Amino acid sequence: MSAKCHKLGRRRPAFSQMQRLRNGNGVRFFAAAGESCMLRKVERRQRFTTVPPMRYTTQFMLSALSAAQFPEPGLPEIAFLGRSNVGKSSLFNALVGEKAAKVSQTPGRTRAINFFLVLDERRGPKKIFADLPGYGYAKIAKSISAEWPKFIEPYLMERATLGLCVCLVDSNIPPQASDGQLLEWLRAAGRRFIVAATKIDRLSGNERTRNVAALKKGLEIEEILPVSAKTGQGIKELWAKIEEAATGRDDARAASEGEMP
Repeated sequence: MSAKCHKLGRRRPAFSQMQRLRNGNGVRFFAAAGESCMLRKVERRQRFTTVPPMRYTTQFMLSALSAAQFPEPGLPEIAFLGRSNVGKSSLFNALVGEKAAKVSQTPGRTRAINFFLVLDERRGPKKIFADLPGYGYAKIAKSISAEWPKFIEPYLMERATLGLCVCLVDSNIPPQASDGQLLEWLRAAGRRFIVAATKIDRLSGNERTRNVAALKKGLEIEEILPVSAKTGQGIKELWAKIEEAATGRDDARAASEGEMP
């Protein structure tokens, strides 16, 4: 901490010597000029320690290994995809504010599509999250990887209630060919998707800028959302994307059924 931060006078400063500040939540407050540096540092540390904008709870529905096992279509669905060690389960849990998905120490443990019902505490069931198996991990047996297209492709290609694919990439490593192939496949299938760069908290400011730019170039996309399950950075923005997609799906279904908004 700088000398300016810790050299605080013992006497309460006059009102004219106090600074008018605003914290990350938009709340105004007054602090002595010498205290402002320290308060701003605390504010920066707390800024990304967030919770979901609205309290949700999750309920595990089922694990599907074939299209016949998928839940009955109804609520809008959000699919989460990414490499086996990208931190998908951790981000999933950060989104809902509870440990819904099991975080394994061994990448590639998820073998099925796991469906979770996302409930708003005030309004009941709102949407379904689909946690898809990871891909691209060298230690996964080829016999298991060969089975994946039999139930993953029908879900991504044919699922009418699938409103958005959240594609996760690791911000700490260069663009991966498997990630690029997934995005190409989703484009060809006409699926709406967003790309989120995980583990962004492990990078310095310059590293974040450099790595995100490299991912954009390597994956040939214009927008990447940096996120961190640890600090909460980007969680609010990711929720906004999810809500936008889910609301659009609801509006489209209501219009097709002739319902009034």
